Amino acid sequence: MRLTQDAPAKINLGLHVLRQRPDGYHDIDTVLHRIDWADTIAATPAEGLSLTCSDPSLPTDKDNLCLQAAHRLADAFDVATGAALHLEKRVPYAAGLGSGSSDAAATLRLLTRLWDVGASLEALREIGATIGADVPFFLQDAPAARATGRGDTLSTLSNDGGPYRLPFPLLLAVPSVAVSTPWAYTQVTPAATDRPDLQRVVCSNDLPHWREALANDFEAPVMAAKPSVSAVRAALQDTDAAYVSLSGSGSAVYGLFREPAAAQAAQDALRDSDTVDVQSHLMPAARPQQ
Repeated sequence: MRLTQDAPAKINLGLHVLRQRPDGYHDIDTVLHRIDWADTIAATPAEGLSLTCSDPSLPTDKDNLCLQAAHRLADAFDVATGAALHLEKRVPYAAGLGSGSSDAAATLRLLTRLWDVGASLEALREIGATIGADVPFFLQDAPAARATGRGDTLSTLSNDGGPYRLPFPLLLAVPSVAVSTPWAYTQVTPAATDRPDLQRVVCSNDLPHWREALANDFEAPVMAAKPSVSAVRAALQDTDAAYVSLSGSGSAVYGLFREPAAAQAAQDALRDSDTVDVQSHLMPAARPQQ
């Protein structure tokens, strides 16, 4: 028996670093939105726990979040059997897209099926939160959520009576540079006062308002330290993108467009450019809710 589970990436729609906590982490306020660029985790029954990966640069030992998730699930539910895991890596890592956390969440979902573990969603979230702050988000079905606290206190984002879905075509561009999250936090001065309500701003779907009020606190320091990220942002701003932003604390930059043709033209321009070298992913706008 071989089971598979997709592990989608996310973008941040605004990200405020509010304050440093006594435990050394930071309180943040952000809107997370799942996108359809995804890794895939596969599992087959085995005597022990092991992991292989399509990307040879990634660790496949205890430092990998997939194996951490597998061991913690097995410990929590006294699972005696094992699994041979394989990670098909497509989403760039250290890019602000949450791919490691999503891989861990997908592993938890996958192994609850393989091992027939009767784990509730809340139990999986508790395990996931010990692995990474974004893991609980990837365990939920809703496509978007406001994340506060360390990023693991979630409230589902709703608009017009249903779950919020990004109504604009999105082009994601990722240069081949990694950004360390711990380093990025050292570059930001936390600020908790006079911050816009991110949930209200996002749900307005007003792109001119987004340009004024929807900010990522990591953007300025990352752009200053990573010229290739700054170059990608400039390249996207030279297209017909109506809103451009860094995602998370990483290197990924995305642009939102009013028309699919403009997003496709921007992707073609990036691919033909001699000045930027990126992986790109184009995501269509969500269909209007019926």
